[in-house]
Amino acid sequence: MNKRDLVDAISGRVGDKKTAAEAVDAILDTIQTTVAKGDRVAITGFGVFEKAERAARTARNPATGAAIKVPKSSVPKFRPGADFKALVNGEKKSPRKK
Repeated sequence: MNKRDLVDAISGRVGDKKTAAEAVDAILDTIQTTVAKGDRVAITGFGVFEKAERAARTARNPATGAAIKVPKSSVPKFRPGADFKALVNGEKKSPRKK
């Protein structure tokens, strides 16, 4: 499922595609901005989005075997919640659609 498919799926619940697209954009923008600032976004039952730090390290170029220094960086991280995990494992039924 890509963003367009997600908007199509949500539009059936909220009424029209324009409203659904605005909602999806607003949610994604808010999560990205909040995590980029270093805060975490926790959605109960779904999961937690947060910023993680990767330490500087030495890697190897697989073609030449030469050592390469990789600088430290920040990356987004997602940890699924218990309800999400249970749904994916088939231990829980999908929430009802309105």
